[in-house]
Amino acid sequence: MAGSAERSLGPVILAIETSCDDTCAALVGRDGSIHAAIRSSQADLHARFGGVVPEIASRRHLELIVPVIEAALGESHVTLADVDAVAVTQGPGLIGALLVGLSTAKALAYGRGLPLVPVDHLLGHVAALRLAPLALAPPFACLLASGGHTLVLDVADYAAPVRLGGTRDDAAGEAFDKGARLLGLSDAGGAALELVARDGDPARFPFPPVLRGQDGHDLSFSGLKTALLRRVRELGGGLPEARADLAASFQAAIVGQLVERAEAALEATGRRELAVVGGVAANGALRQALGDACLRRGARLSLLPPALCVDNAAMIGAAAFAAPALTSPDYLALDAYARSPLAG
Repeated sequence: MAGSAERSLGPVILAIETSCDDTCAALVGRDGSIHAAIRSSQADLHARFGGVVPEIASRRHLELIVPVIEAALGESHVTLADVDAVAVTQGPGLIGALLVGLSTAKALAYGRGLPLVPVDHLLGHVAALRLAPLALAPPFACLLASGGHTLVLDVADYAAPVRLGGTRDDAAGEAFDKGARLLGLSDAGGAALELVARDGDPARFPFPPVLRGQDGHDLSFSGLKTALLRRVRELGGGLPEARADLAASFQAAIVGQLVERAEAALEATGRRELAVVGGVAANGALRQALGDACLRRGARLSLLPPALCVDNAAMIGAAAFAAPALTSPDYLALDAYARSPLAG
């Protein structure tokens, strides 16, 4: 690629992530160590709107980006003089939010004469597996399940995962979040639904199998949300008494589809290891079900700490080690993008 840096990246990368409503910065070592990782969430700011408002998110990023970077530098006892490159999420995501991070990264890199590494957010989620303490080496099958994307991947090389399938409509994380709102739970979304589901019976309310049992690796969750809405309307005033069972049944339907596709990926690729990334990977029911499935198949399950499942900048720093580093002035023309090529 034109403008690629001739030298290899040094020991410390400053990474920035602003693809949605989390303002994140991290200092990541070439050995996979995380020197600091700061994440400032805007969840409370958007709660009353029932979802992320792009304009509000981008304006809040403008307020937070410098303090968050300063906090990461302070926590790691690293100065900009110690940083060898700047990595930043280029896409996919909310364009306004992405531009805040991208513009900040350009300014820092240009002012310090550093290379800049643009990173795809989805590749960042997968690259989080390179970080300590997991430090997973390919090859492996991978399930990426987040609020905005759900993909089934074969990873022989961190720089170029192969897409086996993906969601045909909504992402698993979006289904969890909207399901929580339909059930009248807090705007904590999937986490709130999981908490309530722990006291419920997952077999009480059957949900349609959607694509389960069909060949291929694609997924679909919009039908599950429609089925949940109908159940809520049918229950009417009886919802409070049935909420835990309904939450557990809805969660089981999502988890069942994810597990089936993960097992199909292991079968198709012949891999003996399955890794799960993205915010939904923090779901306890999914972790348990995937663990059981891998045990049956004699495969190994690799899971990240919850803090590395959600959007974070450390994963962007990890992805930078497998991405081209651009030198000035080539990166000044970079623009953000809303859709990842990996999403298909």
